[in-house]
Amino acid sequence: MLQIKSRLLAAGAVVLSMGMSTLTANAAEFINVLTGGTSGVYYPLGVALSEIYGQGIEGARTQVQATKASVENLNLLQQGKGEIGFALADSVKLGWEGNQEAGFPAKLDKLRAIAAIYPNYIQIVASKDSGVKTIADLKGKSLSVGAPASGTELNARSIFDALGMTYKDLGKIEYLPFAESVELIKNRQLDATLQSAGLGVASIRDLATSLPINVVAVPAETVAKIGAPYLSVVIPAGTYDGQTEDVPTAAVGNILVSHDGVSEETAYQMTKLLFENVEKLASSHAAAKAIKLENATAGLPIPLHPGAERYYKEKGILK
Repeated sequence: MLQIKSRLLAAGAVVLSMGMSTLTANAAEFINVLTGGTSGVYYPLGVALSEIYGQGIEGARTQVQATKASVENLNLLQQGKGEIGFALADSVKLGWEGNQEAGFPAKLDKLRAIAAIYPNYIQIVASKDSGVKTIADLKGKSLSVGAPASGTELNARSIFDALGMTYKDLGKIEYLPFAESVELIKNRQLDATLQSAGLGVASIRDLATSLPINVVAVPAETVAKIGAPYLSVVIPAGTYDGQTEDVPTAAVGNILVSHDGVSEETAYQMTKLLFENVEKLASSHAAAKAIKLENATAGLPIPLHPGAERYYKEKGILK
């Protein structure tokens, strides 16, 4: 009887051990991709990335999570509630520093970079009827700046600070996602929206096809006052219907971020598959055309994940 019990206990231990190993393997193979609102650029790129990882990483199960973007993504990654996420470089820097005003309760010390990808253009768009042609014209007008403490809203604060303006100068401030902001402008309930995204973002394309718009400039001297990681760039003429001229604005780089709880091998595969499938990503959104391997490690405000570092050394990007 004792021998039977011993054998049963031993068998149970083996099954339990196998079960624990399976759970561990499954946990390592699950990849939750943190994105942004469904009308932005992060979401379609995240959907494409999850498909790439699901097909390219053996045994991987993937999921796409729509979020409030940069700040929420970084906090979730710190908590281990995602394996990879999109975020703006300035948000990543503030998260690494633990800037509480920016929405980070403490230093996000578990964050690790996968790659610098494409730039986000700060795109301020107003209905022509609003009469808003410059940022100064926004005084007394209504403006949506994205979700509170989102990466987009942090961009808005930086631009206003550089111009010596505050939200108090506005007639009304709204904290809404891109698509909701556009709907309010269409309904004549909002004058303008500030959106930080890749060029050709769906929400602004939708607005431009619905009514005449003005794309408002952020002058190069304003961008210079803000400083790094902001860059002075141009929204090319014809990016949106009715936009007949180039418009200067600011840009901030986007980073794909992971955390130190993701295995080196998984991070290596995520990095490798990212750069082997840029064309597929670009077919989901044109912003991905700007993703270049040679720029992958430029201006990163946090350490690289060892898995990503291994890939870049293989490719000669790092020595």
